[in-house]
Amino acid sequence: MIKILSPLLILFAAILWGTAGTAQALAPSEVHPISIGAVRLFIGGGFLLMLVLATRRLRLNEIPYKIVIGAALCMALFQPFFFSAVSLTGVAIGTVVAIGSSPVLAGLIEMIILRKKPSKTWWISTLLSVVGVILLFSNQGTTQVNPRGILLALGAGLSFASYTIINKKVVSSIPALPAVAVVFTISGLMLSPFLFIFHATWVFTSDGLITGLYLGVIVTGIAYFMFARGLANVDSSTAVTLSLAEPLTATMLGVFMLGEAMSPLSWFGLILVLLGIGVLILSTVKKSKRFEAEYSNV
Repeated sequence: MIKILSPLLILFAAILWGTAGTAQALAPSEVHPISIGAVRLFIGGGFLLMLVLATRRLRLNEIPYKIVIGAALCMALFQPFFFSAVSLTGVAIGTVVAIGSSPVLAGLIEMIILRKKPSKTWWISTLLSVVGVILLFSNQGTTQVNPRGILLALGAGLSFASYTIINKKVVSSIPALPAVAVVFTISGLMLSPFLFIFHATWVFTSDGLITGLYLGVIVTGIAYFMFARGLANVDSSTAVTLSLAEPLTATMLGVFMLGEAMSPLSWFGLILVLLGIGVLILSTVKKSKRFEAEYSNV
């Protein structure tokens, strides 16, 4: 049953990530995006660490420190890469390149480095979803094809794809909760200098505190815990493709909560993303049911 629910856990995590943009609207307008990224990791990691310590599930001698530091570094790099890309090349182009490149890069890493060939279903689903994301953002933001911004966005995509692949090794070594707690605590510490470079005093305002807690506890802590639980039973490339539900959620919140308009082309892109994710979930669930049926007959 856990294997069957795994893709849904990843999907729910991506949906929570998609609420980040709407939640950031509550923060003071002068706040630097990298400051928000550092705060969400710091609060999220601290929340998870306290949870692990309270439940006494942390075993320091069991932690695979090399791969944990690798996963933490990837997550820490994603924040400045992504936010810098968006500032240089616009929200639409930066988001499409960063998020759209992640599934493809994850698949290439699995093929070239891990010698693991993704299934035909994954290729079909990823193609539908990536094209859908491109169409989804076709009428958003300004078109500024800044070469340095594109490279930074690709760096963000590579960081998230690498985090997913490395973190799969982490959650196969230790339980998901302590794994995510340690990774995000280290990641938050890595980004802590940004809290001084880009002031973080906004956290101590009422709106800032609500935003920080929501982004840290819900969007980062709980969401990445669900992602890690699902990742234990799902291929890395599949998990990254399912995470494309993030821009889908962000777009829907923009339309229904912030009154943003969407073109017919963007609506078609939304349908493609839904179709791609649906195909992948059904394939993963069928594979899990087949595995459980074969296992029960042994």
